[in-house]
Amino acid sequence: MAYAVIKTGGKQYRVQQGEKFDVEKLDAEVDSEIQFTDVLLVGEGDSVKIGAPTVAGASVTAKVINQYRGPKGVAFKFKRRKGFHKTKGFRRHLTTLEITSIAG
Repeated sequence: MAYAVIKTGGKQYRVQQGEKFDVEKLDAEVDSEIQFTDVLLVGEGDSVKIGAPTVAGASVTAKVINQYRGPKGVAFKFKRRKGFHKTKGFRRHLTTLEITSIAG
């Protein structure tokens, strides 16, 4: 089965066809198709194509499943012996994708 390494949101993801995963928020509607051209590596069986920095002509197509906010995270800062404590909560905006095809 073919696999690829794509780059989006400042992170790299190893993906296969049919796989569902979450990425940083992408500006796309639910049920729309999105195409990634920043493909760093494409592999199928024993053959592997490594890009420098990207594989020429390779693309990965994905379907947008959901747009949502992730679970709450806490950023806690303190300085010892100073009585300084600061707590800040956050929720990341995420997009769920399902890989439909890998070309290249």
